[in-house]
Amino acid sequence: MSLNDPNWGRGGSRGPQGPGGGNQGPPDLDELWRNFNRRLSELFRRRARGSGDEPPRPPSARGIGGGAGALIVLVLAVWLASGFYIVVEGQRGVVLTFGRFVKETSSGLNWRLPWPIQSHEIVNLSQVRTLEVGYRNNVRTKVLKESLMLTDDENIVDLQFAVQYLVKDAQAFIFNVRRPDESAMQIAETAMREVIGKNRMDAILYETQVDIANKARDLMQQIHDRYNTGITVSTVTLQNAQPPEQVQAAFDDAVKAGQDRERQKNEGQAYANDVIPRARGAASRLQQESEGYKQRVIANAEGDASRFRQVLTEYAKAPQVTRERIYIDTMREILSSTNKIMMDYRGSGNLLLLPLEKLLQQGGAATPSDAQASQRPAEAPAAEASPRSRESLRNRERVDR
Repeated sequence: MSLNDPNWGRGGSRGPQGPGGGNQGPPDLDELWRNFNRRLSELFRRRARGSGDEPPRPPSARGIGGGAGALIVLVLAVWLASGFYIVVEGQRGVVLTFGRFVKETSSGLNWRLPWPIQSHEIVNLSQVRTLEVGYRNNVRTKVLKESLMLTDDENIVDLQFAVQYLVKDAQAFIFNVRRPDESAMQIAETAMREVIGKNRMDAILYETQVDIANKARDLMQQIHDRYNTGITVSTVTLQNAQPPEQVQAAFDDAVKAGQDRERQKNEGQAYANDVIPRARGAASRLQQESEGYKQRVIANAEGDASRFRQVLTEYAKAPQVTRERIYIDTMREILSSTNKIMMDYRGSGNLLLLPLEKLLQQGGAATPSDAQASQRPAEAPAAEASPRSRESLRNRERVDR
């Protein structure tokens, strides 16, 4: 007998084996569903009677019970099938029993008891979430309530920054914080205000923006760990930092004045670096020259003193010879610096002119010292014939001058 035979399970001799025959299969579900729909329509809606039609028969209890059971089975199957859910790679499923945490499921096809007994929530652990503090979608769209912050030197700075974070613990992210995104926003703003409040405005605008971002990220992570929010802060990026628009012009003037001050300081330092080494070099040179002059003078004085002592010793031995030698050396020193000599002998009124310049020109290669040496034998007898005192020589030198 076919499983789809509509007469299966009924009395009578319609089947090939008669009523109550063996080898019977399960009922046909399609036929049962059609019979159920027909009987429901007969129960709630009467057909219009035609001429010669019999009145409709009331539905039997057996038919109503069979259709209701099939409906209950279908609803139960759909209800149980609603417990299946899929968790994608990089996500976690959190199963709740009457609102209480039961377990955490990984990626793949999972099943739980249907609602309202159990429910589940999907948390994406691989998604990088972004918070925009002080602006929305664009730095020009500012939120002054969030961006205006007080610095350490009692100035106000307009700061916009972005925070990127990941969820590391799905259970803590769902149960420990009521609104995780809003809490992360408040934590980010609180941490940044604390860091900005410990830095000066010039450093915030021009110097330590990277350090400020790192310090703010560390402080945010400490607060998240303290509250066990299940969030890991990955990066903090300063989008824009500037003075408020109301004082922008005055701040620009102050910045220009500071730049002029630094420029003048640099110019003065450059001039000092140019002048001071030269002055030090000149001072060192003068000091070395003075030291050299000192040594030269001392050496000359010591030499003169030594020469005078030697001359004195020789003079004590032979005064006449030493006196003549001193005279000859003095005359040689005097005559070596002039080219004309005027001589006056005692007892004569005539002055003799000895033109050494012409003699040198006539002699060619002869030097004044050679001419003086040639004249010394002639002068010596005259000096011997007419000896002169040292006083008369001094008088003649004065007359020549």
